[in-house]
Amino acid sequence: MLARFKIFSALLALSALAGCVDMPDQPSTRPGAPAGDPRFTGVAERDRVLFEYRYAATALRAGNFDDAKKLLDDAILRIGGVISGPDEAARRARGLFTAEREKTFIGEPYERVMAFYYRGLLYWRDGQPDNARACFRSAEFIDSDAEEKTYQSDYVLLDYLDGLASSKLAADGSDALARAEKLAKHPLPAYDPQANVLVFLEFGPGPRKIATGQYGEQLRFQVSASRVRSASLSLGEQNLYFTPWDNLNFQALTRGGRVMDYILGNKAVFKKTTNVAGNLALAGSAIAADNIYKEKQRVVTDQYGRQRVVTDVEKDQGNENLALGLGALGLISKLASAATQTRADTRTWDNLPQYLSFSATRLPAGDHAAILQFFDAEGRAIADLTRRVNLHVEDPARDTVVILSELKR
Repeated sequence: MLARFKIFSALLALSALAGCVDMPDQPSTRPGAPAGDPRFTGVAERDRVLFEYRYAATALRAGNFDDAKKLLDDAILRIGGVISGPDEAARRARGLFTAEREKTFIGEPYERVMAFYYRGLLYWRDGQPDNARACFRSAEFIDSDAEEKTYQSDYVLLDYLDGLASSKLAADGSDALARAEKLAKHPLPAYDPQANVLVFLEFGPGPRKIATGQYGEQLRFQVSASRVRSASLSLGEQNLYFTPWDNLNFQALTRGGRVMDYILGNKAVFKKTTNVAGNLALAGSAIAADNIYKEKQRVVTDQYGRQRVVTDVEKDQGNENLALGLGALGLISKLASAATQTRADTRTWDNLPQYLSFSATRLPAGDHAAILQFFDAEGRAIADLTRRVNLHVEDPARDTVVILSELKR
């Protein structure tokens, strides 16, 4: 009975512990975060880049370009530090008992690509197409490690802009244009070095990350259909049309496996194995506990010659030791299983678009009133998204970069 009580008490403690193991994947906060920008008060250092991504996209759409540059510059610097140097948090996350969400966030490849893409647009806006081209090439490199060769470096717009920047710099951009044309699902406009207004448009909801699998060890992407499928920008008698050049949902879904997926898969195997082993050990402990005390009957004759049956209870020390040993082994195995952190990191840059598009034109100096319209899959205008836009061209000899987004609210 003593062994049974010990095992029962241990299981109660285990059940309380197991209920605290798998926490939802949300960005962590803590007091006393980096000083300076009040937006980062309470943001854990490991989540800093994630918040910089989100704030940068919001600032870009609001026209707060200096803020967006500052945020993206810091995020890109931190990305480089994590990739090029040892990251202690990432090392710990590979261990059995540390969750992947504890590592320093730099994002999946499509998220890092977008950081460089946005920074490239801002460099171009500042009259630095050479730095913009460097950003686009960095983004192309990030996308070059897809598991399947078919999906390596397959952003149409990155290649196209690489070549366009080269043509603006009086260099040969034909190779980049040829790559873009090979990837594109629609004809691409030829480069016009004299086009001085570059319009970048994004629309639709981007991908979200979810954890699936028995233990949440599989990173998957949840995508939503965009009600917007195309757009137009009307400038008096001139109309610019926008169809999807790149699809971030497609980019997320076609990346293939990550190194961390294999690590999490092994963690899941360990979690399952130790859980099963713990169950078997505890079951064996219960069986052994039932056999600790054995009854033996014997016939006793009293002084009057009368006989009666007496039952003696004998303790089997071996079974008691076996019950306690198996109980301890089962408890350790169950604790190890419960403490193994298998859940994939689902922290997401959650205000990215689905589609990227582009158009270029020539405009004289001055303000140009325009109407931006979005269309559904049937080509019908979506009335609640229609808006007026003003394009200001300061110097016709210099490129004017216009960044428009359906996600601007």
